[in-house]
Amino acid sequence: MPLQIYKRGRVYWAKGWIEYNGRPIAGPYRRSTKASTEEGARDWINHETERQIRRYVVGDEPSNTFSDAIMLYNASPKAAKQLIPIVEAIGDLSLGAISGALLKSLGPKLKPKASTDTWWREIVTPASAVINNAHELEGTPLIRVKPYDKFERIAQDKRRGKLSRVERTPADKEWIEAFCRAADPYNAALVRFMFETAARIDQAVSLEPDDLRPHENKARVKAQKGHSESWITVSPQMMDELLALPPKRPKNRKTGKLMKARIFGYGSSTGYNTRWKTICKRAGIPYLSAHPAGRHGFFTELVVRQGVDPVTAAKAGRWSDPNLPMRIYAHAETDEADIRARFRTNHVQNDAVQTPNSKKSQKE
Repeated sequence: MPLQIYKRGRVYWAKGWIEYNGRPIAGPYRRSTKASTEEGARDWINHETERQIRRYVVGDEPSNTFSDAIMLYNASPKAAKQLIPIVEAIGDLSLGAISGALLKSLGPKLKPKASTDTWWREIVTPASAVINNAHELEGTPLIRVKPYDKFERIAQDKRRGKLSRVERTPADKEWIEAFCRAADPYNAALVRFMFETAARIDQAVSLEPDDLRPHENKARVKAQKGHSESWITVSPQMMDELLALPPKRPKNRKTGKLMKARIFGYGSSTGYNTRWKTICKRAGIPYLSAHPAGRHGFFTELVVRQGVDPVTAAKAGRWSDPNLPMRIYAHAETDEADIRARFRTNHVQNDAVQTPNSKKSQKE
């Protein structure tokens, strides 16, 4: 049966076979056309029919290369920069010839001193996104890549002489207070805001005056890491601190132009670093970047130090799955020496259990 369209919900689907000279050459199909109109669905069928007939007559076209797939992909500036060396390495390969193992093997070649986490984030992930986007649009092969395992990670760390996934030190109330005593009002409010709300540094520095609702004690944080924009509640003291800061217009370092006024006065998520190092040195405390001071400190403070249940803490910090912060953001604070000492503690001894021989000796 030639391809026919039918509607499922708001979208048209196609079912049947693609035929050539009365013979079925591809199928059976039961696939969404992703079109909400009948015209769009028929356009999809015409395009798919032409592609499969061309494939049947001339075979797989060598033009379906990684370089061709790049042209179909709407890459962000950051992803485009990551993709440049990847295209230079495998651009001429057909998509069907690219395997997960091949993508993983690019790491040692392109970034020999990087960790496996960096390889995954900057090579495997963007390359896979390009290939799977072409699959969605053109029906080219789909790719799934098995993550690097712990043995591969340890071996690479040994080769580069540096550990990855170093344990972070979360902020606590004492660190926060010491930091704030040595800091200016803007940076003191910034670190308190992140410690109290688990906001990411980019969300925090992006706050503008219109992002505050003083009468509701709410602040709007922008969408990030798969989470939508949301209004979060802050303490009345935190809101008073935010309102006391005259907004500043930071300068865009690339264009030199003044940006819109922001609560904390920073124009980027990295602008705070140098200032924070100076503050920490002045306060006599170890330097912590925004992430361990904020999100790590937030979750450890609630769950480990105050005993709040992980589900409640995860919801307050806008984690969709409480298992993630429990695995990454909750840091144990019990001293290891104290744990070992527990095995050497002399507990109060109860009366010895009476055995038949001991009872006999007592009678004698």
